[in-house]
Amino acid sequence: MTHHQGHNNKMSDTTQIKTLISTENVANILIEALPYIQRFHGKTIVIKYGGNAMIDNALKQSFARDVVLMKLVGMNPVVVHGGGPQINGTLARVGKTTEFIDGLRVTDSETMDVVEMVLGGLVNKEIVNLINSHGGKAVGLTGKDGNMIQARKITSGKPDVDYGHVGEVESINPDVVETLEAQGFIPVIAPIGSGSDGATFNINADSVAGELAATLSAEKLILMTNTAGVLNQKGDLLTGLDKQQISALKADGTIQGGMRPKVDCALTAVDNGVKTSHIIDGRVDHALLLEVLTDKGVGTLISA
Repeated sequence: MTHHQGHNNKMSDTTQIKTLISTENVANILIEALPYIQRFHGKTIVIKYGGNAMIDNALKQSFARDVVLMKLVGMNPVVVHGGGPQINGTLARVGKTTEFIDGLRVTDSETMDVVEMVLGGLVNKEIVNLINSHGGKAVGLTGKDGNMIQARKITSGKPDVDYGHVGEVESINPDVVETLEAQGFIPVIAPIGSGSDGATFNINADSVAGELAATLSAEKLILMTNTAGVLNQKGDLLTGLDKQQISALKADGTIQGGMRPKVDCALTAVDNGVKTSHIIDGRVDHALLLEVLTDKGVGTLISA
């Protein structure tokens, strides 16, 4: 091309090259995803959905698309969600103050009604609607449906402290989830269970996801968080961790604060037969797909 042919040709040449590069990238990405799609076909993946991914509008949409795509390529995603901020907002609106002791929301029966309404109603149906609007077939449940989650009250061990309707998982009956999965539905579960006396309990969503993953013999448990994953003292992401490495990281204080219970939950799941647990950064667009379908992933992978 001579110098006189001007600027326009150059522009279109560059655009063409760019298009070729990006098309080739897309092809490479699809090829990279193929073995993962083959490996996880027909496998159950339990996803704890929470944090920014649940509040930021663009992230909500990308989460819904990821879940629909996972289902379409033959995986069985099961979503367990929290809803702390939404519960706080509603309690504030109805003029109810909340006390937290040891990080647990003290839940009297009036508060429990609000929690059940927000988690089992508002938040649950919003997620169902979101997935369905992207072409999925989501069905919303709480742990009360089909007697899925039997819960027992958490006791503080202190005579003067009563958490109220705060529970932990006693047992899980997976029938309703397995039935829905088999029929091509995506179960979306609010972490509420019933006790032996018919009382209702609010349960930590991470632990529900972990227990459910173990009961379903899931391939993966994925916990979406507002952090990059487990970081070392320098702030670099650590991945491919096992039990011994985690013990060492706890002992030297690398894993502390809110990350401890998440890591414990991830470990308990792999101890109970889940192949791998993942603590991923829900603030990253399409974090789920990146973690499940690429070599690098976007979080910390934990295995037994």
